[in-house]
Amino acid sequence: MSGWRQAGLNYIHFSRICARAVRRSFKPDIRVEAMKRDEGFIRPIYWKDGKAIVIKKPTQVAAEEKA
Repeated sequence: MSGWRQAGLNYIHFSRICARAVRRSFKPDIRVEAMKRDEGFIRPIYWKDGKAIVIKKPTQVAAEEKA
């Protein structure tokens, strides 16, 4: 069994940790650009009664309240 599996990680978590370690090992001038790639772009979708619910961002809600 793989070491990362024994540690309770799945492959996605393991590869993300490895990628972050590699990005941190870069020289400072390259590190800035590389660290931008570390940010995730996951958009959760919530479901209710078999349909997707649209969750508004706090900035959108604040703008609608002002109008």
